[in-house]
Amino acid sequence: MAEAVEDIEFRLLLEAVFRKYHYDFRGYSTASLKRRLRQARERMNCSSFSQLQDRVLHDPSAFPELISFLTVQVSELFRDPAYFRAIRERVVPYLRTYPSLKVWVAGCSAGEEVYSLAILFREEGLEDRTMLYGTDINPEALRRAEAGVYELDRIPSFTENHRLSGGKSSLSDYYTAAYGGAVFDKSLRRRAVFSDHSLAADQVFAEVQLVSCRNVLIYFDRPLQDRAIGLFKDSLSRKGFLGLGAKESLRFSSHADGFETFDQAERIYRKRGDA
Repeated sequence: MAEAVEDIEFRLLLEAVFRKYHYDFRGYSTASLKRRLRQARERMNCSSFSQLQDRVLHDPSAFPELISFLTVQVSELFRDPAYFRAIRERVVPYLRTYPSLKVWVAGCSAGEEVYSLAILFREEGLEDRTMLYGTDINPEALRRAEAGVYELDRIPSFTENHRLSGGKSSLSDYYTAAYGGAVFDKSLRRRAVFSDHSLAADQVFAEVQLVSCRNVLIYFDRPLQDRAIGLFKDSLSRKGFLGLGAKESLRFSSHADGFETFDQAERIYRKRGDA
């Protein structure tokens, strides 16, 4: 009985968040979302989801705190180096054929993947013709992405990832150590735009040649995964590329026929020319 009541409260909380703040978590995977909301409930000293809902509806300062629990902010520069090596060695040769490029990093968290691609594209001589769009629904993550400052203790793993990705320079060329953190070169942000965008509620905003959305779809239920993949397909130019996370696939998507597998190991797909 208690579990059934909690489930009702859970659904009402998601509906309240959507109606008041227009953030739609109703299509997220229930098990993972409930786990994170329980953590939020405990941290915010609420005894139930209903009490948490009351806080979120009537205390404007509560919602930003809740968002930090609902969005997963786990990333690093050149995370999964083999993925970036595949982009560098297999995808970039095709991207070179475009006079101008647009790249969309969906669910960019604190910007690590955007900076990774900015560095990669600079090393490959494509920086000046590329615009990078990093989108997320977490305002605090977007502020951190704009700042481009990361903890110094993360730099050794960033450096090793960059090397394994086929980096053609030293990662230290791209940041300076200051105020206890690593501040990435502002020139890397010259061709980058960070903005709010929801895969659950928003529409296509640009035609791009590469979409990278890794370790995001695993938190969605099947219909929302399908919606997101449809957005990616609609945003990609003819023969554009889609990179997904190692645990994600197009296999069960209604949009699967619009893509061909380009690199199975790294989950990189290419939009069909007739899609």
